[in-house]
Amino acid sequence: MDNKNAMERAARLKKNIEGYLAVKDNIPTGFTQWEKIRENQAKIRNLLGATEKEWRDWHWQIRNRVGEGETLSRIIDVNSSKLEEIALTGSKFRWGAVPYYLSLIDPANENDPVRLQSVPTVQEYYDCDGVMDPMDEEHTSPAPAITRRYPDRLIINVTNLCASYCRHCQRRRNIGEVDQQTPRKDLEAAVEYVADNPEIRDVLLTGGDALMLPDDTLDWILTELDKIPHVEIKRLGTRAPVTLPYRVTEDLCKVLSRHLPLYVNTHFNHPLEITPDAQEACFALARCGINLGNQAVLLKGINNDPQVMLKLNQELLRIMVRPYYIFHAKGVQGTNHFRTRVEEGIEIMEKLRGHTSGLAIPTFIVNAPHGYGKTPMLPQYLVSQGKDKILIRTWENKIMEYDNSVED
Repeated sequence: MDNKNAMERAARLKKNIEGYLAVKDNIPTGFTQWEKIRENQAKIRNLLGATEKEWRDWHWQIRNRVGEGETLSRIIDVNSSKLEEIALTGSKFRWGAVPYYLSLIDPANENDPVRLQSVPTVQEYYDCDGVMDPMDEEHTSPAPAITRRYPDRLIINVTNLCASYCRHCQRRRNIGEVDQQTPRKDLEAAVEYVADNPEIRDVLLTGGDALMLPDDTLDWILTELDKIPHVEIKRLGTRAPVTLPYRVTEDLCKVLSRHLPLYVNTHFNHPLEITPDAQEACFALARCGINLGNQAVLLKGINNDPQVMLKLNQELLRIMVRPYYIFHAKGVQGTNHFRTRVEEGIEIMEKLRGHTSGLAIPTFIVNAPHGYGKTPMLPQYLVSQGKDKILIRTWENKIMEYDNSVED
């Protein structure tokens, strides 16, 4: 054993991570900020006249969703000019956030990552560069409530309701001013379409937020899908573990546990969103036998930083959520101020590979225009290719020859 070389190699690896170690404790998480968050929650409960029991009731949270400036200004610092901007933007794009999610905001910080995701800004109103349906979902819907872009899987849009309306939402055109479930007749037609197409093996329920459906409605549609022999798995798209973890009740878990195999994809974008309450919700789902994945969106000023994304993905694993995708932000009207260059996402992937475990490395995705599907964007590790040899680039930027020969 060459101990000297091993020690030198270990020293190089340690030096490689020094940059992250120097900043990681300065990246706020919901755990490190929990005491302040609890203070915010006490303030909001007092403002809204709520008990601790009511606070943890997801129905109460929805009924008390904040969607106008006056109440918001009593929760976070919003001056009169910002209130005018919020009202202006709100006349064009609906907004709203439940009290729990607002409690994560540092009231005095205009650049707080949760505030940027939940409170309208004037940039939204004046942005005319994007389109309302960049995924062309209107023209990829062969049946009511269905979006189909792939051979063996499809989406059923089950509601337009969310606990909080993300400022970067790709489906903001569907939000409207009234919360409504997809009509039962449309859901029945969607299930019938799935049953009539035996190549469909994977069905994603989303919206809106699939977990905003009542338990009995979820149970009904999952039961109907379970009856279809060729449907192998079901998935739920939800941000509830992030914005409204109290939705994950014991009754909900009992319902979901009856419909395995079932997967949940959620949407944490910043470590600040990973709180003890979020952990409790994710652990409860995991105990039901549900596999959780995370679909982050790369957002300027929120998480377009390799160290923040590394911290996010490592914190996700601690709460039983596997980083699944990082999406390049879509060109949705009103969201251009969040968009980055694709190169930023590729650079972030460079900083993840080798610097953390493979479990903490999602796939960076650009959605092709007009509904042509997810396209992975990868750093280039294959340098050149010959008949029996290839040159590879390692995560440490070492160029190495690799034997690629096989016996005939």
